[in-house]
Amino acid sequence: MNALEQLKQFTTVVADTGDFQLMKQYTPQDATTNPSLILKAVQKPEYRPLLEQATRDHHGSAGVDAVMDQLLIAFGCEILAIVPGRVSTEVDARLSFDTQATVDKARHLIGLYEQRGVARERVLIKIASTWEGIQAAAVLQREGIRCNMTLLFSLVQAVACAEAGAQLISPFVGRILDWFKKQAGDKWDADANAGDNDPGVRSVRQIYDYYKKFGYDTEVMGASFRGTGQILALAGSDLLTISPELLEQLAGGQATVERKLSVEQAQAGNIARIAADEAAFRWQLNEDAMATEKLSEGIRLFAADAVKLEKLVAELAG
Repeated sequence: MNALEQLKQFTTVVADTGDFQLMKQYTPQDATTNPSLILKAVQKPEYRPLLEQATRDHHGSAGVDAVMDQLLIAFGCEILAIVPGRVSTEVDARLSFDTQATVDKARHLIGLYEQRGVARERVLIKIASTWEGIQAAAVLQREGIRCNMTLLFSLVQAVACAEAGAQLISPFVGRILDWFKKQAGDKWDADANAGDNDPGVRSVRQIYDYYKKFGYDTEVMGASFRGTGQILALAGSDLLTISPELLEQLAGGQATVERKLSVEQAQAGNIARIAADEAAFRWQLNEDAMATEKLSEGIRLFAADAVKLEKLVAELAG
């Protein structure tokens, strides 16, 4: 049994890609997308027709915004024809600080899926874990629109998401590691910060243990991995979303995979509750330089790729 097959015994494996042809090789349960992944995919010849069709069918009536939405849904539907579970579709990052606009966009995306016969239970709407985004998730969850909270780097973000009733969170393991490596510079000790000691791994483990200790239903899905070591150190997390490159490495690996996270271990831990009302959220996030910087950077990067995708649409539309 290879490492990927062993991992699936402890954790639901999710494909982190817009390349749905690659998904067929690894039989993931769910799949996640974002503007960066869609942008990467539509520049490949095999996916160009999806962009061209969305532009041809929808640009004339409603412009670039309509094409962007239809493109996301087109990718989502193709993915859902492959995976048995759910697909995550992201709200425009430029709405990250506007609760009502996020709610409106999420309702619109779910409506487009439902027009194509896709039940809302098979879709997760991805929203940045800003305070405004979390409040939008609280509204949407009450309407049966399930949310995947992305760009999450801290415990206080995770707690606020759980208290809002979010279906799922995606803490970014690799980007946390990136920040600490950059801060340490030449003093970074790769061996001392590997495996269970990896700062991204520690962050997800802290969130997982907190959720299981206090009985939150929100699912924990580690994301943004830099290597298989980070993935295997989180075996037992509810879900892990993994790029095709790392899925391939796991499928070709024969290392013994052991459960690292468990409900029993978490519930036995000595963990204190933290406050996550708006004032506490903003203060604790402000005090966490890594989380503050990576959240802002992530929003900027996703927004920049959305702009690039819009330019492709505009060029195609002439």
